[in-house]
Amino acid sequence: MRGRFNIWLYRKSNGRVGAIVPGTAAPICLLTTTGRRSGLARTTPVVYLEDGERVILAASHSSTATHPDWYLNLSANPRVTVEIDGDARAMIARTASSEERAQLWPRLVELYNRFDSYQARATREIPVVICTPGV
Repeated sequence: MRGRFNIWLYRKSNGRVGAIVPGTAAPICLLTTTGRRSGLARTTPVVYLEDGERVILAASHSSTATHPDWYLNLSANPRVTVEIDGDARAMIARTASSEERAQLWPRLVELYNRFDSYQARATREIPVVICTPGV
């Protein structure tokens, strides 16, 4: 229930509350995907990196061996909504190519250094997701 409350608070405050990972400067957006089995909207707070009009995400799931559900959902249906500071954007999500990941991963680690330790402990390569404006 705590996650639902955080999402409600983020939305109620237009991103003024809950928009930063506590103890860091890493920004949080709300990512809404469509459940791959349920077809229902699923919203998750995610650390993000803005890159022009693009929004970059790391599908870390901390350092677990499995991808987060939101990543599996967008892999099945790439149409997502990204909410930043009360602004909801319709976007298309895709997994970064190896070359794109090589360029973006250091920037994500600089933004949120825990990604580096997550990757060191993970038994999988953490995917980088690129969200671009779309309908």
